[in-house]
Amino acid sequence: MSVEITNVVQGFFEAVDTRNWDAAEALMTNPFHLDYSSYGAGPAADLAPVDILTGWQSVLPGFDVTHHQLGPLMIEADDVKATVRAYVTADHQIAGIEAGEVWTVYGSYVLTLTKAGADWKLSGNTFQFQFQTGNTDLPALAQSRAAA
Repeated sequence: MSVEITNVVQGFFEAVDTRNWDAAEALMTNPFHLDYSSYGAGPAADLAPVDILTGWQSVLPGFDVTHHQLGPLMIEADDVKATVRAYVTADHQIAGIEAGEVWTVYGSYVLTLTKAGADWKLSGNTFQFQFQTGNTDLPALAQSRAAA
C-alpha cells in the first residue's frame, strides 16, 4: 500500500513539473481540497481539479523549469484513506535573468488520499509555508511569459 501511495504523490508532482496536466488531473479527486492559505493564497477551498490546474497553467509554463523535491514521506493509511506529510523544496527557474534566476519556496505538505476503486487518488493538499529565497519577482515574470 505504501508503494502505491508514494507513486501517486511522486507521480502528481512529476506531472506538474513536466506540465503533464492530464496525468496530474487523473491523480486527483473531484472535488479536490486545496489550502495554500499559509502562503497568502486565500482561504482553503474544495475545487474542481481542472480549475486548479488551469490556474497553475497560467504561471508554471512561464518558468523554464520547476522542481518539487519531497521527502521524507510520512504515510498514515488504512484501507480507504491516507495522509502523507512531507517537506517540500520547490525550485522555479527562468534562465538568463541577471538578478537571480531561481525562486525557491520551502515548506511542507499535508496530502490526503482516498481509494477510488483499486487506485489511490489525491483528495487534498495543504501547504504549510516556511520561507522563500531567491528572486521573488519571478512568479510575476513567469505569469506574463505564460500569457504570451
